Amino acid sequence: MGDSVLVIVFSIVGVIIGAALAYFILNSALKSKKDGIIEEARKEGETLKEKKILQAKEKFLELKSQHDREVADRNNKLKQAEDRAKNRERELSQQQENLKRKEKEAEALKENHIKLSELTQKKQADLDKTQAKVIAQLEEMSKLSADQAKAQLMEMLKEEARNASASQIQSIVDEAKLKANQEAKKIVIQTIQRTAVEHAVENSVSVFNIENDEIKGRIIGREGRNIRALEAATGVEIIVDDTPEAIVLSCFDPVRREIARLSLHQLVTDGRIHPARIEEVVAKVRKNIEEEIVEVGKRTCIELGIHGLHSELVRMVGRMKYRSSYGQNLLQHSREVANLCATMASELGLNPKAARRAGLLHDIGKVPDDESELPHAILGMKLAEKYGEKPDVVNAIGAHHDEVE
Repeated sequence: MGDSVLVIVFSIVGVIIGAALAYFILNSALKSKKDGIIEEARKEGETLKEKKILQAKEKFLELKSQHDREVADRNNKLKQAEDRAKNRERELSQQQENLKRKEKEAEALKENHIKLSELTQKKQADLDKTQAKVIAQLEEMSKLSADQAKAQLMEMLKEEARNASASQIQSIVDEAKLKANQEAKKIVIQTIQRTAVEHAVENSVSVFNIENDEIKGRIIGREGRNIRALEAATGVEIIVDDTPEAIVLSCFDPVRREIARLSLHQLVTDGRIHPARIEEVVAKVRKNIEEEIVEVGKRTCIELGIHGLHSELVRMVGRMKYRSSYGQNLLQHSREVANLCATMASELGLNPKAARRAGLLHDIGKVPDDESELPHAILGMKLAEKYGEKPDVVNAIGAHHDEVE
């Protein structure tokens, strides 16, 4: 029995020792595997870290390159705008210098005129004295008074003067007409040369300002559908170029340009820009403009005291508000001509109302809805005749540039 106990004791001790050995062996193996896994994870982490750093550097370089391009593009646009401003400043400076030079020339002419006037007055005084002496001598020699001698001399020369005066008067009238026409042509040519370029730009182009260039993309629309719809609805060419914060509207018809400008303003303000909305806004603006044209025509006729004008002629008068002639608003020009005609007619003992009517309508040939190859005076004459104006008014419109007698 003692041996059995010993065997059991030794067996238990052996099991414990074996279990301890197995635990240490297993623990050592697990620790080694754990260290291997940790090392492998560390290496993978380093690799991933390097890869992410490389990707971040590449993204940074790409963003930096894009930013540099945008900065260069913006600087280029700013330089272009600055160049345009400098050119405009040079032009204004040149115009100012020309104006100063002309003012100096005018001042010199004025001083010269004053001197000539003083000299003329002095000569006239000397001539009056000499004439008085001669008259006294003649009275003494002829035993006649100056009035008696003058009456005899006038009677003797009357018939001769009557015969010579007709040819002299005709010669003077012809010479005066020639000089007046030459001087008028000279003045008109000089005026046209000074204002022709600005006048052409004003009559064909308008600029629509926008807050930022992002709106340009919305106005153009997907594949350009919005801008095509706008051009089709208004009949105006819309130019979207690199000009910062601006869109150019090009059309020779100023009413169409105004409709396009107001339509763009409403669309940009509203924010909804698509073909259907464009057609709706353009139709509404066109209606408002037409109503305003008629209202302006009526108000102008009332202010000038012109009555019984055909409704189509009233509409043409209203359209003058959107036209210019030689740099001046055509409606304002026609109002001034109407008042001048009435004043001159009153001085000449003619009908001021008919003259004012002809003056207001003299340029209606510049504002028809349809293009015509006729001179505007002839076209205006035909329109006035068509809408029932009296023959004297019709003739005045057609003759104001000597196209008819």
